[in-house]
Amino acid sequence: MSRHGYNEDCDSTWQYIRWRGAVDRAIHGKRGQAFLLEMFRTLEAMPVKRLIRNSFESKDGEVCALGAVAKARGLDLSKVDDVDGDSLGAMFGIARAMACEIMFMNDDGFWHVTPELRWQRMCVWIIKHLDPVEETRK
Repeated sequence: MSRHGYNEDCDSTWQYIRWRGAVDRAIHGKRGQAFLLEMFRTLEAMPVKRLIRNSFESKDGEVCALGAVAKARGLDLSKVDDVDGDSLGAMFGIARAMACEIMFMNDDGFWHVTPELRWQRMCVWIIKHLDPVEETRK
């Protein structure tokens, strides 16, 4: 199973609709918007603009999108369980649904791309999901 926990075994269409609703509410809520803005600024500040997949941090210090935020916050990445959406949501102050969605987009949303292109596409994905009012905040 992928670390985001998504699978194609939805019990029903309604289960899928409810999940997508939870993701949408999490992303467009106050906490979600603040987190997206923080993540975008963190990615922009990276000296080497590359993102890895399937892990928070590689042995040589490269990170995924959530790993970049964790590292910027000074969190010890060796103690992070990056397959537990509930723990990740609590750690970042966002909903579980949003943590899972970000991991999905980072890991599987841009399949077969270079780490540099993954970084670019995550930035575009974030901008696409930022509400216009939030984008202008400093």
